[in-house]
Amino acid sequence: MAEITAALVKDLRETTGAGMMDCKKALIETDGDKEAAIDWLRKKGLSAAAKKSGRVAAEGLVGVALAPGKAAMVEINAETDFVARNEAFQNFVETVAQVALTTGEDVEALKAAAYPGTGRTVAEEAVHMVATIGENMNVRRVAVINVPGGTAAAYIHGALKPGLGKIGVIVGLEGNANEALETLGRQIGMHVAATRPDALSVTEVDPAALEREKNVLSEQARASGKPEAIIEKMVEGRVKKYYEDVVLLEQVWVHDGESKVKDVVKKAGANLSRFVRFTLGEGIEKEVSDFAAEVAAAAGV
Repeated sequence: MAEITAALVKDLRETTGAGMMDCKKALIETDGDKEAAIDWLRKKGLSAAAKKSGRVAAEGLVGVALAPGKAAMVEINAETDFVARNEAFQNFVETVAQVALTTGEDVEALKAAAYPGTGRTVAEEAVHMVATIGENMNVRRVAVINVPGGTAAAYIHGALKPGLGKIGVIVGLEGNANEALETLGRQIGMHVAATRPDALSVTEVDPAALEREKNVLSEQARASGKPEAIIEKMVEGRVKKYYEDVVLLEQVWVHDGESKVKDVVKKAGANLSRFVRFTLGEGIEKEVSDFAAEVAAAAGV
């Protein structure tokens, strides 16, 4: 039997919004398995959360760079938020994003690429930056969208300066490149930043995630006591709603609150080929320090 700690209960409560005792019971019933406990709460109607949003757990910047038919995005982490406002660090992120336009999506290839004007690689320049700024840094990830003859667009939410911020989106649109398509690409980027879709189309939804969702929906419907034939139709309708939540093309366009994204793109005579969204520090565990305790320890108290 797994130990059900107060920290585990608190974490589940923050994820689901369910009551403390319900969270504790869910963890007991699932032997401390958090994901199973989330499903248990949802089946009981005690949690409306479908997924936990990524928590920002590291500092630094997300940077984007554009070229005709191409967009690149990088995430470079540092230890504190102060570094994000450092001009030298900002220049580094901007330059690395530009380099990524030519190296592609392999982060190791990006690190091994020449850093302009220094005789060093990107990785070596990062080490140089550490020595200069005094904080550890990491070129964490890179994404590149290439749409020959089409339009690649980018959007940075809450930008510190053009192309640099904490949430970035790049978008690829197939179609005749023009100003209208560039505007649409930026609007789609804004939409993605706001709605956090998991997949571009229904066919790209993770099969395991879909199966898990269907299982939860079936249990919820079965609890209503309806016949299996009715349950099947109920689940079918709820899966459609699930797609509207997690699939970009099926979502309601945030800019008018009525149209589907797929209809907006079709009306523009384009095809949305790909999108990538980076949130700074997403998926990184950040150590929470007790500053008062650190000071006391340093003072020998």
